[in-house]
Amino acid sequence: MKSLILDRKKITLTPQQEKMIISGWGWDVFENSVVEKITYFSDDLKVKGYIAYPAESKNKYPCIIWNRGGSRESGAIDSFTARGVYGQLASWGYVVLATQYRGNAGSEGKEQMGGDDVNDILNLIPLADEIPQADKNIWGIEGWSRGGMMTYLTLLKNYNFKCAVLSGAISNLKQYINANPEKAQLFKQMIGDKNFDEELDKRTIINFVDKLPNIPHLLLHGGNDKTVSPMQTIDMAKKMYELNIPHRLVIFEGGDHFLKNHRKEVDELRKYWFYKYLK
Repeated sequence: MKSLILDRKKITLTPQQEKMIISGWGWDVFENSVVEKITYFSDDLKVKGYIAYPAESKNKYPCIIWNRGGSRESGAIDSFTARGVYGQLASWGYVVLATQYRGNAGSEGKEQMGGDDVNDILNLIPLADEIPQADKNIWGIEGWSRGGMMTYLTLLKNYNFKCAVLSGAISNLKQYINANPEKAQLFKQMIGDKNFDEELDKRTIINFVDKLPNIPHLLLHGGNDKTVSPMQTIDMAKKMYELNIPHRLVIFEGGDHFLKNHRKEVDELRKYWFYKYLK
């Protein structure tokens, strides 16, 4: 069978960066995880991404797809951040797969902000066949900000995930652009001018909550988020409540878009959610 992973290389950091990982994420994360940069095939494009797994690799571990936020190079995950963010999840006992999306960080193709680039997420799934540590029968998914929107779009196309975590997620792209008109031109460049409003509708998840899988969703948002309004997540929770979709909504008082001042609590909630539904 043709390999989908074209290249994989373990991330190496400078001694100073290693100290920063230990200080920021803990010795356990640094010692008990391996994070690799990868290039993989997605729709015949060579796309950049990451995989991570526990350093103790004798067992099989559930898989988690982690979806980055931002667009283009803004929000791209560098090696240092990957070593911390993905290493943390791996140290909890998971195989992690993540994409930079087509057109970014040296990837081929063009980013489409929820168009064909959703395939870059879906095409991570078969990579588990090439990762000996992966239990390819158990999948969770997580997304932050724009990555939350990408997570929802992925869930519309694949019902095999057992749970989802969404932080500061964009659920109403039309509303988001109306609130940030300076971003409209950027989005038109990625999505295209033709049928722009129609394409925005396709990416506005609040319209399709009834099409989401009936799995537990952990919805996190900062109450003082100036980037994506917390009402986007509150409105999603209302829809999920009406449709009896399992979920938990947590709004962090005074929290910003990145929930920087609530990191410990956020990590505890994420860790509990994945453990409860994937282990």
